[in-house]
Amino acid sequence: MHVVVNAAQSVDGKLATRRREQLRISGPEDFDRVDRVRAAADAVLVGVGTVLADDPHLTLDEEDRRVQRLRNGREGNPARVVVDSTGRTPTDARILDDAATTYLLVSEAAPADRREELRAAGAEVIVAGAERVDLAAGVEELAERDVDRLMVEGGGEIIYSCFAAGVVDELHVYVGSMVIGGRDAPTLADGDGFVEAFPRLDLVGTERLDDGVVLSYEVA
Repeated sequence: MHVVVNAAQSVDGKLATRRREQLRISGPEDFDRVDRVRAAADAVLVGVGTVLADDPHLTLDEEDRRVQRLRNGREGNPARVVVDSTGRTPTDARILDDAATTYLLVSEAAPADRREELRAAGAEVIVAGAERVDLAAGVEELAERDVDRLMVEGGGEIIYSCFAAGVVDELHVYVGSMVIGGRDAPTLADGDGFVEAFPRLDLVGTERLDDGVVLSYEVA
């Protein structure tokens, strides 16, 4: 399994405002880059917080990329993965439509009847972990379902958890030319934070897009 994390942040490291409202940080050139990264992935992963806040669809924007995937014997859109420990994903969420396969990673803390409701809504529910989703175990379960390349789109809690679980291979960060501020605004990696054994990265590329720059890293 190869795991690629992608995010867009302000120059002060914020993913959104303190109100956690969706915010346009990059522009059309970077949107196209993200669509290319999605098209190359077998699945795209987000946290349930992103689903509740933004109701994303997580499908490809460009029809030509869907057609090319089909020609290559793949599904038109990559699968969608939601990390949702207690099963909070709404049954009418866009991510549960039939545009692509959707996996919900839940923990044993998710009530059995709630899991059944989500299955009935179209999700393939995978139990990984006791009180919270065990991301390392979840990634292994996805690999058994032929997910070889996983794109992680956040938010900050999920990105931190992926680094903490030691599953990240690449990180791509678009840094937009804006300042958001706010001590309570979400950052690239939230969660508990590291106090030792910090993940180390190697900068392997830079690219200017729109009015910002994409920084590309490999995990050392």
